[in-house]
Amino acid sequence: MTALLHLAARSAWNRRFVLSLVVLSIALSTFLLLGIERLRQDLRANFAQAVSGTDLIVGARTGPVQLLLYAVFRIGNATNNIRYTSAEAIGQLRGVAWVVPLSLGDSHRGFAVLGTTPAYFERFRFGAKQPLALAQGKPFDGTAAGVYDAVVGAEVARRLGYGLGQRIVLSHGDGAMAANDHADKPFTVVGILAPTGTPVDRTVHISLQGIEAIHLDWAAGVPLPGQSTTAEQAAQADLTPRSITAALVGLKTRSAVFAVQRDVAAFRGEPLLAILPGVALDELWDVVGLGERGLQAMSALVAAVSLAGLVAVILAGLNERRRELAILRAVGAGPRQMLALLAAEGLLVTAGGVLLGALACWAAVLLAGPWVQARFGIGLQLVTPGAAEWQLMAAVLAGGLLASLVPGWRAYRLSLADGLSPRI
Repeated sequence: MTALLHLAARSAWNRRFVLSLVVLSIALSTFLLLGIERLRQDLRANFAQAVSGTDLIVGARTGPVQLLLYAVFRIGNATNNIRYTSAEAIGQLRGVAWVVPLSLGDSHRGFAVLGTTPAYFERFRFGAKQPLALAQGKPFDGTAAGVYDAVVGAEVARRLGYGLGQRIVLSHGDGAMAANDHADKPFTVVGILAPTGTPVDRTVHISLQGIEAIHLDWAAGVPLPGQSTTAEQAAQADLTPRSITAALVGLKTRSAVFAVQRDVAAFRGEPLLAILPGVALDELWDVVGLGERGLQAMSALVAAVSLAGLVAVILAGLNERRRELAILRAVGAGPRQMLALLAAEGLLVTAGGVLLGALACWAAVLLAGPWVQARFGIGLQLVTPGAAEWQLMAAVLAGGLLASLVPGWRAYRLSLADGLSPRI
């Protein structure tokens, strides 16, 4: 068997130029298969780690996925707000340890603006229950003196070039209309958060009092005609929040989660919904899973085309090698050994492509991982290949072996005389 593999390797080396193209093709398909699998796993991990340490998310009664999208991922808009007093009442429920209110709806140059309390920086967790950390500055303190303080996410600071002391103007809604700018009440950047790989990086954080201040002279989403409140006047006004978008809830014990969820659903003040973030994340992943399966199907097709190219190259080379194979038959090699020779050759070519593709994938994760993290907020992990990756590589190897059996079977059926007297 060793002699057969040695002979197959020498034969492949003699045709290295043509076979190197096949190796590159198989390497590309392996790179796509492993790259998409790594991206799929890390995307799912980023989804699951967008919020952790939060037991429930409470908002207006709507779909769980919709509530998760706008409360955590800042995608879409709430159908209704909830009263701030309702969030305070939830905080008094037995089993509830803390409540962090969230107010959304404004933006800054394409980035979401989140109104919250200083407790957000203490209670919010991401990943493996990692707390938020400030790369520069300090969080806002929620006092009257800090009404116009803002803490920006890492991506906001990077893409807009912001530093401490930067004056920024917020916009009502998505900021599509310049008339909706809150230019009369600018904010000052007092803190920049460290990167998290979550929507926090793409968010401008201000206090709930700041949200109230910029909307004192607004009603129904438009400025009140003939009324104007200066920034100084607004800072001295009663800025107690009237409504919020949602609230993050932490419990004293995990065992109380369903009891508190039932209490929120039965809340008499207004219709509310409490969702478990992990369950809603699984539902969300089921929704976006169609695109994932489409990418996997495309990479599988690329692999099939590469293996078809392997078959074509070996079949095309059979006519040139008929005399070579006939000489091997003449010195004692049997038909089965001819089949095994071509199968081994195809397997070696496939193995070379799989190894090259795997190394390229790991190199891409290592080199491009920081850029992808900074640009798209997706943390790519360079880890030991898991069961899924080994299965994909084994599938490509098995496909290469099966593909090489086709020309091997043809060589098996060639007679000795056919090779010694080839037709011209």
